Amino acid sequence: MRTETEPSDAPPADYEAAGELLRALAAPLRIAIVMELAEGPKYVHQIVETLAVTQPLVSQHLRVLRGAGIVRGTRSGREISYSLIDDHIAHIVTDAVYHAREER
Repeated sequence: MRTETEPSDAPPADYEAAGELLRALAAPLRIAIVMELAEGPKYVHQIVETLAVTQPLVSQHLRVLRGAGIVRGTRSGREISYSLIDDHIAHIVTDAVYHAREER
């Protein structure tokens, strides 16, 4: 049962926006970052430690996610805390990850 507009009724602009969102999520590291932020706001150094990647790489991917309107950064002194803009993204990514696990 759908509560939103049926996809076939969506205007082309909605498809374009959805495509942009999915392109922003297309990198595995961005998916991992979103999964981390689904647990709550995190500083860059926390994401770096958890995902065992470099700070410049995490910052680069956060920049893409921020540009796509997926995450927001809040400055706290010298650090920036990142969080998801809304829970819809967390659901999309979590569902995709669980779906991928089922396929194995």
